[in-house]
Amino acid sequence: MDLFKHGRTAQIQQESPLAHRMRPRTLAEFIGQEHIVGPGRLLRRAIQADQLSSLIFYGPPGTGKTTLAMVIANSTQSHFITINAVLAGVKEIREAIAIAQERRELYGQRTTLFVDEVHRWNKAQQDALLPWVENGTIILIGATTENPYFEVNKALVSRSRIFQLKPLTQEELHAIARQALADPERGYGALKVQISEEALAHLVDVANGDARGVLNALELAVETTPANADGVIVVDLAVAEESIQRRAVLYDKEGDVHYDTISAFIKSLRGSDPDAALYWMAKMVYAGEDPRFIFRRMGIFAGEDVGMADPQAISVVISCWEAFERIGMPEGRFHLAQAALYLATAPKSNSAFAFFDALETVEKEQETAVPNHLKDGNRDKEGFGHGQGYLYPHAYRDHWVAQQYLPDNLQGRLFYQPGDQGYERTIQETVARRREAQLAAMLETADWRLEIGEIYTTSPTNRAKDAWLQRTVSQAGENLARQRQKLFELAAVQRHHRLLDVEAGSGLLTWEAVRRAPEGGVWALTADQQAGEALRQMAEKLPEMERPFILIGDLSELAYLLELRGEAGLRFDRILGRNLFSQPVTRKPKAEIRNLAGWLAENGRLCLIQTVPRQAQRLYALVDWRGHAALREKVAAAEEAIYADAADPLVNWDEHDLETAVTQAGLRGQLLLERQTEQRRLTAAHLARWFGVGSDRPSYGERLAAAGLSAAEVQQVADLYRRQLVDRSVRWQTAVLYVLAALT
Repeated sequence: MDLFKHGRTAQIQQESPLAHRMRPRTLAEFIGQEHIVGPGRLLRRAIQADQLSSLIFYGPPGTGKTTLAMVIANSTQSHFITINAVLAGVKEIREAIAIAQERRELYGQRTTLFVDEVHRWNKAQQDALLPWVENGTIILIGATTENPYFEVNKALVSRSRIFQLKPLTQEELHAIARQALADPERGYGALKVQISEEALAHLVDVANGDARGVLNALELAVETTPANADGVIVVDLAVAEESIQRRAVLYDKEGDVHYDTISAFIKSLRGSDPDAALYWMAKMVYAGEDPRFIFRRMGIFAGEDVGMADPQAISVVISCWEAFERIGMPEGRFHLAQAALYLATAPKSNSAFAFFDALETVEKEQETAVPNHLKDGNRDKEGFGHGQGYLYPHAYRDHWVAQQYLPDNLQGRLFYQPGDQGYERTIQETVARRREAQLAAMLETADWRLEIGEIYTTSPTNRAKDAWLQRTVSQAGENLARQRQKLFELAAVQRHHRLLDVEAGSGLLTWEAVRRAPEGGVWALTADQQAGEALRQMAEKLPEMERPFILIGDLSELAYLLELRGEAGLRFDRILGRNLFSQPVTRKPKAEIRNLAGWLAENGRLCLIQTVPRQAQRLYALVDWRGHAALREKVAAAEEAIYADAADPLVNWDEHDLETAVTQAGLRGQLLLERQTEQRRLTAAHLARWFGVGSDRPSYGERLAAAGLSAAEVQQVADLYRRQLVDRSVRWQTAVLYVLAALT
């Protein structure tokens, strides 16, 4: 590069928009998207280790897709090529592939190809990349604002890890704006800029999760405001309001949000929730959706979900539709609202002004996401988990069930107030009762529920690895497998979560955790050296970036073990464990739960399975004592005393003590006690252990003797157990406690 070209490049960089100049160059400068690039996440580890596979970044504008690709470009040793799908075609793809082949053959260097707006390529253009991604000639990084599951070829999607980026929070946008104001080289740190808190808050609020939007508005405010007599550029609320005036609602008539929003609207109608139905319809109208499309969907709904329960529904919808066609916008919105209200309150109005209350809310409220269970799950339920947790009203009595339809920040908001005239008078009580039931249901579960959140990452299918993991986790018995399955369902583990298995032992939870969080990370802690080495040997069969991290030591040594790995300060999204308080018996529930609470990340969850020894199967209850009534009374009293021993740390607690421990640790949660029954075959080895000489703890026979039974009576009990139990299957009962807790 000659001096003139270098000078022009520097000038172009200096004159480029603030949002471009402030683009982060390293992971340390990158703000937001902690769920995929936070400490310990797979993507962060892969970037730092320069071991990337093909990736697709999916998310709204201004969330950091291109920026993240540029960070990778600055971090990787591979040759990095950038093209934009809007401007590039097959010719540019072939040129990039030729360069990649040359560098691979001559220098052994990999090539990373970043394709911005990858969804803009047609099928033929995307297919041109496929064989070169397949054979490793190029590593593809694609960025798209459209759902890759139906805008990118399935073949490319199946060979790529998909990471979903979320709109930035207000705190993150504040940090980005402050960063631009303080940077003397790329931002406005060299100028005297004084911006009021109200002005900055306005820029952040209206930008609505878009970093580019807030930086563009900040640039306009600073560049168009002359300095005062003291040389200070003062940006007040009035200047900020001029710089960015209207909130942008994320909506694409052909894209993912379009389908999710109409899905939420239809589900709200089906759930007989007029408030939520008006809200989602207002969002569509505000974003410019064609009202005829909404009428068409309501016409379908009238026949599909109301039907003969109210034969007038279809007539009302068609009449409103015809009235809309004659009158047009904006007054036609009354008829749009009237049809929706009729359908929402029909059994399975003049109150249409309520629609404008909802519209005003959309104009003023911060952008709110569709609750995950209301999103359309027909196309990407497996990929992003959309629609999971939705309760189908037709499956419940009266075809209605209390569940959330409005966004979290609008719960309890009323838009529709039924009048006291005509038909509406007959539905006043029903609407009020359902609102009360929904609010009660939300309040009742808000303190402990673990919502099945949206899945933000996916990976290519690796059948060999999946089969190996499936074999690994299928070694458990039927009851253990059932417990593990239930724990993971209650924990609502997501693919990008960081998981800690605090009592890894046999790996019962570890390998299932690896399967469920492939883009996050799994740390398995065990105090057993032999068990830890066995886990490490099994982990080596997995690709390096997908292996769990095996930590050998006690929970009290966790900080030290993580520090050795360079992960000091790491916190976990889910902490899992089984039977923490059974072995070793010196563990005290209150102290252990308080310790575990300190390792939870924000919004993290503690999820434990714990058998309750105090409620274990009683041996005396398994045999027939006919003819030995007096002996039975003595044995029963002695055995019950074993489980009531206040000095024995194995049995001197129950579910109530764990509940207290959770509360005292500053956690909110729920404990679910489940009594399980299994067929267990008892052998002579069991009898020998029961009536032998205990090593660490007294045996069952020794406990009977200590309770006052003579040696002859203990022998009589042993003989009775041998005759009735040895080499036979019995119904063995176990009390299993599921502990679900989160930081208050």
